[in-house]
Amino acid sequence: MPTERAPIAVKVLVRCDPATAWRAFTQPASVMQWNFAVPEWHCPQADNDLRVGGHFCYRMEARDRSMGFDFEGRFTEIVPNERLAFTLGPERRVVVTFRPAAGGTEVTESFTPDPDTPLEMQQAGWQSILDNYRRHAEQLP
Repeated sequence: MPTERAPIAVKVLVRCDPATAWRAFTQPASVMQWNFAVPEWHCPQADNDLRVGGHFCYRMEARDRSMGFDFEGRFTEIVPNERLAFTLGPERRVVVTFRPAAGGTEVTESFTPDPDTPLEMQQAGWQSILDNYRRHAEQLP
């Protein structure tokens, strides 16, 4: 039986309203602009079926094409502009919240860590991606 792992949380304050923050997080064209942890990587493809039970697949790969992987899962909860939950396989869950805050929207991602990757590496990587997301979202009209 798998061991329960405590979730890791990362967050940012995005200087925009919740609807814009939501749009930046969920529209495939936007996801492709921010879904990578370091400049040597990118997200050349993003597809999602934004409905409960819908599948998403975001391709993440090195810009030199030396390696890559599909970040994919299924949406389990959708409350537009407020909350998005999805699974990454049978044992990993992610919850993203969008909360109005002074100066914008606080976006928090809480996720079940991958058992095969050091926790500090996961927290740093997810935070870096969320920081990219914040920069992108703040540039949207």
